[in-house]
Amino acid sequence: MERLTMRTGAGTPRPPRILVLCGPTASGKTALGVELARATGGEVVSADSMQVYRRMDIGTAKPTAEEMRGVPHHMLDVAEPWEDYSAARYVAEASACVDGILARGKLPIIVGGTGLYIDSLVSGRTFAPFPGGWREKLQNRLEAEGIGPLYAELRAVDPQRAEKLPITDHRRILRALEVWYETGETITAHDERSRTQPPRYDAIRIGLAFADRRRMWEQIDRRVDRMLAAGLEGEVRGLLESGLSPGCTAMQAIGYKEVYAALQAGADMAAAAEEIKLRSRQYAKRQLTWFRRTPDVHWITWGESPDFSRAVQDSTKYMEENGLV
Repeated sequence: MERLTMRTGAGTPRPPRILVLCGPTASGKTALGVELARATGGEVVSADSMQVYRRMDIGTAKPTAEEMRGVPHHMLDVAEPWEDYSAARYVAEASACVDGILARGKLPIIVGGTGLYIDSLVSGRTFAPFPGGWREKLQNRLEAEGIGPLYAELRAVDPQRAEKLPITDHRRILRALEVWYETGETITAHDERSRTQPPRYDAIRIGLAFADRRRMWEQIDRRVDRMLAAGLEGEVRGLLESGLSPGCTAMQAIGYKEVYAALQAGADMAAAAEEIKLRSRQYAKRQLTWFRRTPDVHWITWGESPDFSRAVQDSTKYMEENGLV
């Protein structure tokens, strides 16, 4: 099947087709993604906002070479931990990977739990940098005035976006104001306009979840225990000893932030482990909320534990029904 460009019956070009495998943390996405790539001759493109960082392996559950089983993986280790990686950069770099896979006649399989990255990649949403210098101006105002006046400005020009953002989300507040001052258009209006445009890719989506959320909590707890046993504390220490600021974006990731706090307080890692488990459960809940609102997701629901043989059969059948394989 030609993957680069297909046509509808009316002769209108249809976007290239890809597979998206999404779901909450610890739901088995990595393992199933590899199985499906091996079954279809596809390649995996990670959609994880923390696995992009080099030297952050244990706490991000980055797949090892053994776990990849010879399947090419893209968008891992593409940034240094001190870089403020963005959705804009992800879309630019990941779309180049996807287009390369399509050009080789293979199936791109997007695997991850960062909903914003996945949706932005599929839609082809642009995040072009602005030349007017408003980002620096707003950042300087934040440092001089605090977030209060800036948040009030956002409420005045774009109340819909302000309603969605807590006052603590400095980065998105500044971004929304930057879009307004640079373009004269609110970010809410920009997003609505973007949604009316045809997507860059035609995505067949498969989601993973547990029938009983307690099973997901158990999977998360076991993963956290494995991370600590594998040396998460040492990984965090190494990053800090390399000069990485504890305030950078990468160090706010679940696992790293809690271990750093424990190291600073001289606390037992057992307490940090419980905090990581709690934060991971909360994050998994938010991920499920994000993906459940996406239409046309084919959900595979685990029982007591993941059944990958059944999932491969189910996924393959679904892809065949949708003409993807």
